[in-house]
Amino acid sequence: MAAANAPITMKEVLTLPSVGINQQFITFTNVTMESDKYICVRETAPQNSVVIIDMSMPMQPLRRPITADSALMNPDSRILALKAQVPGTTQDHLQIFNIEAKAKLKSHQMPEQVAFWKWITLKMLGLVTQNSVYHWSIEGCDSEPVKMFDRTANLANNQIINYKCSPNEKWLVLIGIAPGPPERAQLVKGNMQLFSVDQQRSQALEAHAASFAQFKVPGNENPSILISFASKSFNAGQITSKLHVIELGAQPGKPSFTKKQADLFFPPDFADDFPVAMQVSHKFSLIYVITKLGLLFVYDLETASAIYRNRISPDPIFLTSEASSVGGFYAINRRGQVLLATVNEATIIPFISGQLNNLELAVNLAKRGNLPGAEELVVERFKELFAQTKYKEAAELAAESPQGILRTPDTVAKFQSVPVQAGQTPPLLQYFGTLLTKGKLNSYESLELSRLVVNQNKKNLLENWLAEDKLECSEELGDLVKTVDNDLALKIYIKARATPKVVAAFAERKEFDKILIYSKQVGYTPDYMFLLQTILRTDPQGAVNFALMMSQMEGGCPVDFNTITDLFLQRNLIREATAFLLDVLKPNLPEHAFLQTKVLEINLVTFPNVADAILANGMFSHYDRPRVAQLCEKAGLFIQSLKHYSELPDIKRVIVNTHAIEPQALVEFFGTLSSDWAMECMKDLLLVNLRGNLQIIVQACKEYCEQLGVDACIKLFEQFKSYEGLYFFLGSYLSMSEDPEIHFKYIEAAAKTGQIKEVERVTRESNFYDAEKTKNFLMEAKLPDARPLINVCDRFGFVPDLTHYLYTNNMLRYIEGYVQKVNPGNAPLVVGQLLDDECPEDFIKGLILSVRSLLPVEPLVEECEKRNRLRLLTQFLEHLVSEGSQDVHVHNSLGKIIIDSNNNPEHFLTTNPYYDSRVVGKYCEKRDPTLAVVAYRRGQCDEELVNVTNKYSLFKLQARYVVERMDGDLWDKVLLEENEYRRQLIDQVVSTALPESQSPEQVSAAVKAFMTADLPHELIELLEKIVLQNSAFSGNFNLQNLLILTAIKADPSRVMDYINRLDNFDGPAVGEVAVEAQLYEEAFAIFKKFNLNVQAVDVLLDNVKSIERSVEFAFRVEEDSVWSQVAKAQLREGLVSDAIESFIRAEDATHFLEVIRATEDANVYDDLVRYLLMVRQKVKEPKVDSELIYAYAKIDRLGEIEEFILMPNVANLPNVGDRLYDEALYEAAKIIYAFISNWGKLAVTLVKLQQFQGAVDAARKANSAKTWKEVCFACVDAEEFRLAQICGLNVIIQVDDLEEVSEFYQNRGCFSELISLMESGLGLERAHMGIFTELGVLYARYRYEKLMEHIKLFSTRLNIPKLIRACDEQQHWQELTYLYIQYDEFDNAATTVMNHSPEAWEHMQFKDIVAKVANVELYYKAVHFYLQEHPDLINDLLNVLALRLDHTRVVDIMRKAGQLRLIKPYMVAVQSNNVSAVNEALNEIYVEEEDYDRLRESIDLHDSFDQIGLAQKIEKHELVEMRRVAAYIYKKAGRWKQSIALSKKDNMYKDCMETASQSGEHDLAEQLLVYFIEQGKKECFATCLFVCYDLIRPDVALELAWIHNMLDFAFPYLLQFIREYSGKVDELIKDKLEAQKEVKAKEQEDKDVMSQQNMYAQLLPLALPAPPMPGMGGGGGYGPPPPMGGGMPGMPPMPPYGMPPMGGY
Repeated sequence: MAAANAPITMKEVLTLPSVGINQQFITFTNVTMESDKYICVRETAPQNSVVIIDMSMPMQPLRRPITADSALMNPDSRILALKAQVPGTTQDHLQIFNIEAKAKLKSHQMPEQVAFWKWITLKMLGLVTQNSVYHWSIEGCDSEPVKMFDRTANLANNQIINYKCSPNEKWLVLIGIAPGPPERAQLVKGNMQLFSVDQQRSQALEAHAASFAQFKVPGNENPSILISFASKSFNAGQITSKLHVIELGAQPGKPSFTKKQADLFFPPDFADDFPVAMQVSHKFSLIYVITKLGLLFVYDLETASAIYRNRISPDPIFLTSEASSVGGFYAINRRGQVLLATVNEATIIPFISGQLNNLELAVNLAKRGNLPGAEELVVERFKELFAQTKYKEAAELAAESPQGILRTPDTVAKFQSVPVQAGQTPPLLQYFGTLLTKGKLNSYESLELSRLVVNQNKKNLLENWLAEDKLECSEELGDLVKTVDNDLALKIYIKARATPKVVAAFAERKEFDKILIYSKQVGYTPDYMFLLQTILRTDPQGAVNFALMMSQMEGGCPVDFNTITDLFLQRNLIREATAFLLDVLKPNLPEHAFLQTKVLEINLVTFPNVADAILANGMFSHYDRPRVAQLCEKAGLFIQSLKHYSELPDIKRVIVNTHAIEPQALVEFFGTLSSDWAMECMKDLLLVNLRGNLQIIVQACKEYCEQLGVDACIKLFEQFKSYEGLYFFLGSYLSMSEDPEIHFKYIEAAAKTGQIKEVERVTRESNFYDAEKTKNFLMEAKLPDARPLINVCDRFGFVPDLTHYLYTNNMLRYIEGYVQKVNPGNAPLVVGQLLDDECPEDFIKGLILSVRSLLPVEPLVEECEKRNRLRLLTQFLEHLVSEGSQDVHVHNSLGKIIIDSNNNPEHFLTTNPYYDSRVVGKYCEKRDPTLAVVAYRRGQCDEELVNVTNKYSLFKLQARYVVERMDGDLWDKVLLEENEYRRQLIDQVVSTALPESQSPEQVSAAVKAFMTADLPHELIELLEKIVLQNSAFSGNFNLQNLLILTAIKADPSRVMDYINRLDNFDGPAVGEVAVEAQLYEEAFAIFKKFNLNVQAVDVLLDNVKSIERSVEFAFRVEEDSVWSQVAKAQLREGLVSDAIESFIRAEDATHFLEVIRATEDANVYDDLVRYLLMVRQKVKEPKVDSELIYAYAKIDRLGEIEEFILMPNVANLPNVGDRLYDEALYEAAKIIYAFISNWGKLAVTLVKLQQFQGAVDAARKANSAKTWKEVCFACVDAEEFRLAQICGLNVIIQVDDLEEVSEFYQNRGCFSELISLMESGLGLERAHMGIFTELGVLYARYRYEKLMEHIKLFSTRLNIPKLIRACDEQQHWQELTYLYIQYDEFDNAATTVMNHSPEAWEHMQFKDIVAKVANVELYYKAVHFYLQEHPDLINDLLNVLALRLDHTRVVDIMRKAGQLRLIKPYMVAVQSNNVSAVNEALNEIYVEEEDYDRLRESIDLHDSFDQIGLAQKIEKHELVEMRRVAAYIYKKAGRWKQSIALSKKDNMYKDCMETASQSGEHDLAEQLLVYFIEQGKKECFATCLFVCYDLIRPDVALELAWIHNMLDFAFPYLLQFIREYSGKVDELIKDKLEAQKEVKAKEQEDKDVMSQQNMYAQLLPLALPAPPMPGMGGGGGYGPPPPMGGGMPGMPPMPPYGMPPMGGY
């Protein structure tokens, strides 16, 4: 069957390899397709990833690096489900991601492994484990999978291939496959488990594929749930294949679906094939059954009738998915083709009715799927039912007719024309009822039904039908309904998009806003001006709203704003016009300047307050400002006119109207003027009315002083001598200014305006006025209140001036008030000035006494003392003392008075505790130095006392004071070398002060001071006098120490004498000081005197550096500690043996570590053995025992070692052994390692001793890879290959050590031994891939003849990439090719074969390789390769690659090589693809071979080539047949003239006539007739008349025949023509007569209807149409037009178009 006529069409949508999917991943486990939207592919190489192919844009796959065991895309949205096994467990981790939102929706870890999973709904995943089935919803963050049911026993050990859910989610089906029975194992067995959710029961069935469907059974308004399943079973040697369709959960009391079954017929070649998938087309109710080998079975769901069977794929199909939108399905085969199967809507119905001869099925399917092809059957059936008066069945048929072929006015007219029987429903109503039940009525049906309802006044029915969308709305329907309901009519108009009617309806309802919304939605432009004028008449405010809505329309207002405004103004609607303009002019655009001016003008004239508000809001900025300014001035809006005038004279003219201007607005206006204009206007205002406008000017100056300038404002007020204005202006600015001049002017203005309180306040609070200037102004002003002047003078230090001013102006009460209340602290200054002004003493004393304790005494005394009037204060001071004052200044002043009066001053100086010694002492110095000393001693004024005693040579007093003070700082000062009086002081201290002292502390302080002052000789002199001479301090311990230490520092020659004479000193400390002073003999004497032997020997060893004296001293004292010190010194000097002897004498075991190190350096291990044996008696240290073993080894006393380690010891034997091994003492190490069973070290040691057999035995005991390796390497170096192999076999089983062993052998050239080792390793139980691979590499390098055999034997156990590299390096191309094939690297294998063909090429193998390569370029490289090396086999290669090659490119390659003929078989095989290059190449070959038959066949079957080029090439060919082919090509190309001309040349008249007939051109046919006449070809002339019958005009033919005397040859043509036309005339006459009969019959029928109308009028509903009027058609519309008459009466009418059919003989 031709593909174009097949009922099912197949199309390749894409191939997965074309979007980068590797062939190895196109499997059931890697590819999923849950719907027709997405394909999901899981890749594991070169990296783990998931590829998502969107079927709407398949060439743009989304690849994401994801590792998973399975991936499923949601059927509808971009949601991805992933499944991966948890490492080390049998559990699966499930995750769901939203790819678009890049977020994880939910995840869950299943306790058991999921064997199969699938999206069963848009929100639900089905999970199948080994035992159970779960459902997992993606809704809800925390929801877990819910167990639905357990798997039945028949599905045990089955591979689950599908799981589905019914549309109502009440039924579930699980499908699996298993191996077939033993007698027919190749036939796979299918098992199915059907589960009812409501009943919680399962049923096990045999089936390979199943699917759910919904189907509406006639008489049941609810759809039935069906399941269809296909099975193929083997029983009793017979194969049974069935398709079953049954209903699930039949509805009680409702018609049910009858169970159906049908056979599945498999061709003999597909005996073992079985169904793998089933899809149900819900659009067409068809069942698609797809088998593994690519067979497609199509069945009808309702009847289970077979419709179609064909093979749709040569490769196995493993996956299908429903294509719901087209009613077909997608299928994916192993090659990666994604195939789409769809119903051929144009051919399936003719196919069923024609080839299957199943008319009922064809009609039902056409109705269900709305398919063409069954029109005639449906119409005939309708006529039959109508003739049989089965009106109900006819109505149902018409309602369900495919593509609505019966839903016409004729059908309605038929039902209208049926008489209504009494007691029965009219057929017309039955028809309409059936249509309403089935769906929606068309426009004509809706109109007719509505007429019936409107006539019956059943409007509610219309509303219900419109709500249910049962009627198709039209303008005519709206007009009909409008007569009864305007609202309902409006809804119909809207649905029918009858825009003018909708607008009119909204206008009637005054819903003008909806007009604009609706017009915008439908793109309609109403007459806005008319609408606006209409609204204005009745609703001005509504007109404003409508106009505003118009202004907000997209694309701008359809009516000019000015026009709209004029409409309002014409009706004097000022407020409405203003409201409209204010709204539309909100954007304040420049182009609206005219309208802005207009709205202001009309309001300034009529409603000035509105205009003022508009201007105040600042809405507009583009209007005519001068014009508006003038109008504002006329309207009395002076402030607005000021804002709009731009000339100074205008502004001056208006601004003087301050009586009509709000002051604040005028002030704000000044802010808009320049400073110069503002000052001019202010001057005018002050000139006009100074008093009245002063407040405004002051306020303006306050507001804009920064812009106008403070100085300018001040000058303005000063110009008009307005101190009041200046006062108010500066008063507001004062707090912000720091200008002294501003503050002064404010004080001045306040003073001149009588604001005394303000003057007082500013002078008190301000910090910025000029004090001097202000003071002078206030003194000159002579204000009655002196407080401002007091403030200035008090704050800025003008108290004397103030006092003088007040005293001279006799304002004494202000003086008293100032001193007593304002600032008592300045009373001394006041007193001083009064004294200068010779004020009476009584007033001054009274003033002082009035202040008393508040008066500061010190400055008062100072003022009086300066003026030598101190006695004036005697009474005041005594009064303070009597009150208990302890003020130092009071007592200082009183003391000075007593000293001056010589009133027993010593008593006062010694007894008064309150005076300041420095002040009083200073006062006494010139009067009596001894009194000054008394005062200074009392106050410990060191510096002053020293100065006065030095000045007056009172050194004895100074020495006594210094000794008594015991102050270090004072001693430091008087004992300074720079002090010229130091010597006199020291003499007095030594001779008088210290001998008089009985205080040890005073003596100690003096001694310390001498030491600090670095006066050693003076100190010795002092100490000898105190210590050596009999005194109270002669035996003092500290002084004796000090004397010796001072002598050590200053006079070492006296030290030994002092040591011998003194006994009570600190011997150890002094000895250490002597050592530091390098007085070693004195130190030795001190230590010896005090029996400090260790310190003494240390001095000999460390300082005197005499080991001999120290040894002698040690023999004398015989102390262990002394010997120990001597031993350490000997050890430091390298006298190791002597040191060891001394340590032994001292029995000192504490320094064994130093002794061991020194012994190792000196190599005296015999002495070390003696020392360590002594130490072992003292301590138990591992170091000691370890070193003893090492010492034995060093002196080769191996027997003692064996004895020692057998005895109890704490030696660290492993470390000792390692040390002995490291120092090559292998025999001793062997003893240690053998004793501690360290077999690894023992093995290595034995290797060093060349004892290889023993080493191998030790390594066997150690069983360590490292040991085996070391022994192995040593044996190889010693050429002990047998032992080396024993060791090597234990090494190479470790993967990490294998390469090292191999390299070691190879570096030493032991290739055969290494290969022998590896070959032996193959038989090991623990042999791993590395051994097989390494042996392969060795074979490749050294024994290549064994390589291929090794590869073939152990290909599964090789590391192929590594061996590939080795073969590539060694150029073993045949083996390399084999490895590439085994590793599925077919691209590399093909490249290797082609690059090294002498060794690697083998034809059959290469064909297998090249068919599997992924790189397309390799196909063409292979073509080149075969063309060069194996041209005889190139067709075989090309046939293998035919489906993958670009045939055009292959042809180009061969054409360039000049070998097109070589691939002729290939091109013939692929010519069916109709490729231009192939067609042209083959045609070229056929022309060269002169094979015109094959050439014509090629041209007929394959039209993709340069036809004209080929025709031009062969039209001059020497063979006639070739030229005929050229003419044939011209004919096919529509070049009729060229074709005929070429045929004429070769006398091919038949070809000429056929060409002319096919051309359809009259001229060509008639020219050919003329040609035959000219050539005298009468027979050809006669033949041409019949061949070109349709093209030749009769008059032309007869004329030519008559002129050339060939009427006999034209006569047959003439007879045929006359016969045909007479027949046509007869038919026309017959048709006319029948038409007249029908008209008469119709008129008679109408009369009958009219006569019977009254008989049944009451039985009919009011909605039936009225009987037709005479002269009108039966349907109530216009009748058909009268037939066109000819020019003559009685002639039949001519058809308007077309020619009569050609008759035949």
